[in-house]
Amino acid sequence: MRRVLVLVSALCTALALLSSCTWGGPDGDGGRPPGAPTGVTAEAGSATSVHVMWNAVATDRGVHVYEVYRGPTKVKEVPGAAHMVDVTMLKPSTAYVFTVRARDEDGRLGPPSRQVRATTPAAVAADRSAPTRPGKVTGRAVGSRAVQLSWSKATDDRDVVSYDIHQGDTKIHSVGGNQTATVVTGLRPGTRYAFTVRARDAADNVSPATAAVRVTTPGTDDGRGTAPTGFRATTRRADGAYYLDLSWVPPQTDGVVTEYEVRLDGRTATSLVYGGSAPRGRATYSFYLGPDSGVGHRVRIRGRLPDGTWGGFSAERTVTTGGRG
Repeated sequence: MRRVLVLVSALCTALALLSSCTWGGPDGDGGRPPGAPTGVTAEAGSATSVHVMWNAVATDRGVHVYEVYRGPTKVKEVPGAAHMVDVTMLKPSTAYVFTVRARDEDGRLGPPSRQVRATTPAAVAADRSAPTRPGKVTGRAVGSRAVQLSWSKATDDRDVVSYDIHQGDTKIHSVGGNQTATVVTGLRPGTRYAFTVRARDAADNVSPATAAVRVTTPGTDDGRGTAPTGFRATTRRADGAYYLDLSWVPPQTDGVVTEYEVRLDGRTATSLVYGGSAPRGRATYSFYLGPDSGVGHRVRIRGRLPDGTWGGFSAERTVTTGGRG
């Protein structure tokens, strides 16, 4: 009888353990949700907007979106490639609290970041005059992954509330109107960047951009970390001609790669732009080579990264029309 009771007890314990496990569902594969974003800052951009920034979150599943909260309310959702957003339609002369959370590709939502606070300035009625263009921008590399920028103050008939920093055509940073310098991080070694600065007032009037300052980060980037992987190339014959069939796995970057360049025999053969339908898994592409057999070609591919720079090239493949790739 005692043995039966022991067996029943052991069975109940096993069932209890099994019931506490998760089979299937968002966390059933054993992965972990993203961590809390770090480096979160909030800076008033105008009387009705606040610029919120944060560092990228590292996760094995990739960040799908970042959710930005004003107090308990979710007010913005931005793609995983973005690490900043302007929260608009705010009230002048008002204090706000913001947090950020990351959601991965499997839909798992991470914990909130620390709270950051920002107060919008007072509104200025009937202000249609933009600030002047900031003075000349200078820049220098600070290590291989950061650049320090500085500029002269802009002027405004009221006040300059903030300065927007652009990398190429993309706004990447914003600082308060009392600052004339900043450090841009998250860059790559051995890469040339172009930056401009614009001034913004409380009424959201924006100045013309400064002339671009170009800075090259030191060091070398062998491209392996940003190159497409698993690159394959074969030829096939169809309708009396030969075609080149390519396939690859997109580089693991912080965001989706939407543009690729195909190099054939050392020259650009074609560019692919996917837009919002860019593949996240293995990608494929085919293009015309010509009618002749026995012609050899060298081919490789690279992607334009979310920061606007080109990543490294894939391994180069050699193919011959009418032969094996």
